[in-house]
Amino acid sequence: METPRPVRILTVCTGNICRSPVAERLLQAGLDQVQPGAFEVRSAGTHAMVGDPIQPLSADIIRTFGGTPDGFAARQLTPRILRESDLVLAMTAKHRGAVMQLDASLLKRTFTIREFARMLQVLEQRDAPAAVVDVPAFWRELPARAGSVRHLALAPDAADNDVVDPYRRGPELYHQMEDELAPAILTILRFAREHS
Repeated sequence: METPRPVRILTVCTGNICRSPVAERLLQAGLDQVQPGAFEVRSAGTHAMVGDPIQPLSADIIRTFGGTPDGFAARQLTPRILRESDLVLAMTAKHRGAVMQLDASLLKRTFTIREFARMLQVLEQRDAPAAVVDVPAFWRELPARAGSVRHLALAPDAADNDVVDPYRRGPELYHQMEDELAPAILTILRFAREHS
């Protein structure tokens, strides 16, 4: 029997060296524990510092949560990368807009990561966890299900959808980034565990 193609998740920020690599590496590490081989998480930047490694403080965050920052090189977001993605998780509403400009057909598969996590919480409250037979098929249908509850997952403030950019700023901004990003990642991983 043919092995199904992994679910392709793309995380997007500006330079692809601070925020989106943290999301990429921690989602990949967590999803590999849930269902090895079922997910392929990658990242890209809207104005990528192509070829650069992950910023040291972001790399520290990845290690703290059990991921690895090794072997990373920033890459530029392109229409081809988007076409290959089943789910796009942007770090800010502005990045989501940049994705739409490159490929408007991804409208229903693109969210900010914090917004997507809130939508999954709504789905968790609405539906009892169930064993999923076909994980890739479930996750390919998930963006549409999440989008259907968007109105129930609105942030009190639009800024609550965004993850702060710590680039060239002090450690306190990296801590703020971690505080904004980690709960969203943990929510997505918990949802994956409950539906695997």
